[in-house]
Amino acid sequence: MPRYDAPVRDMQFIMHDLLQIQNYSNLPGFEEATPDLIDAVLEESGKFCKDVLFPLNKVGDEQGCVRNADGSVKTPDGFKEAYHQFVENGWPLLGKTPEMGGQGLPYVLQMACSEMTSSANMAFGMYPGLTSGAYEALMAGGSDEQKQKYGPKMASGEWAGTMNLTEPQCGTDLGLIKTKAAPQADGSYKITGQKIWISGGEQDITDNIIHLVLARIEGAPEGIKGISLFVVPKFIVGEDGSLGDRNEATCGGLEEKMGIHGNATCVMNYDGATGWLIGEENKGMRTMFVMMNEARLGVGLQGMSQAEIAYQNAVDFANDRLQSRSLTGPKAPEKVADPIIVHPDVRRMLMDQKAFIEGARAFTLWTALFGDLHHKSPDEDTRGKADEYMALLTPVIKGFLTDRGFKMANEALQIHGGAG
Repeated sequence: MPRYDAPVRDMQFIMHDLLQIQNYSNLPGFEEATPDLIDAVLEESGKFCKDVLFPLNKVGDEQGCVRNADGSVKTPDGFKEAYHQFVENGWPLLGKTPEMGGQGLPYVLQMACSEMTSSANMAFGMYPGLTSGAYEALMAGGSDEQKQKYGPKMASGEWAGTMNLTEPQCGTDLGLIKTKAAPQADGSYKITGQKIWISGGEQDITDNIIHLVLARIEGAPEGIKGISLFVVPKFIVGEDGSLGDRNEATCGGLEEKMGIHGNATCVMNYDGATGWLIGEENKGMRTMFVMMNEARLGVGLQGMSQAEIAYQNAVDFANDRLQSRSLTGPKAPEKVADPIIVHPDVRRMLMDQKAFIEGARAFTLWTALFGDLHHKSPDEDTRGKADEYMALLTPVIKGFLTDRGFKMANEALQIHGGAG
């Protein structure tokens, strides 16, 4: 029977003994992050992920999301209720700033909780994960009006967020983007084009979705230097914060991503949708990179989180599965054969997984701590050093943890060999 138990004890060791979070109590948010509070947050997050999210992982994979004839999307049974519980419990607000209604706790603690969410149900975790990235990009490049209009509800998770980069003719080469933005007399823009592989582009778990869309303003330079970033809400937001008319941003189809059927991966059609410029014209990539960097850390975290849950279930299987006898003599003489965990190559694969997971977790949380120092340290040199570490380590985490995480999950799968 598949299971997930959050590695709370290992996370507590990293927080208290390795990173020694208690030594940073002079920084904003850290003064509240006492050892007792950290332990309580990790334990409660682990319970929620085990009891609420993990049981929905199989449901999400088997049911998937369904696009209706009107372009709306139904998420798998239980996802909406679990998401509402997730929001009501305040999990999205953990590391958000108090100015936006957040709890202001350290980013490193938020990352630990994100790992649990991803291990228990990665498809579910992508909804708040992408929202957090969109929120950070808006906070970095948006106007004060945009921050106040969208920020609080995105921070709380009441509204979701997406990043819209890829188009049918271009992936990483974003200079080839064809989506257009036509200026309007009222200061808004009409956005026209198609985006693909948009995670959470349409769903039924939030009242609104705030799309961040890369597009080219008419007359802008060719290539990457002519790309701007726009905020395009699913429903237009009024001056009083109420939801108005439905925008011309619709889901044209759902795409297949193995293992995350519970997350709506959408083809998004923008047919003269109303959007507003974020930051300066032709400087959209600069702001979008804030979101992309957070997404890179999140992707690395996903690689490690999948290795974690694969390892847990591989260990269980290796202890239960009987096959042959140990080379050094029977270890379970009362049984017809020994459990396969006694065999050297199985033990090697399990130890490889355990070593990678524990090292990767420490590496990720150590890097996340630099993110806190970059934003919160009063010392300019410390902030600068932390920024340099983040710039260096973010692509390493994405590349190494996904590559090795996949390999470790494959090793876990090999341990199940012979089970059919």
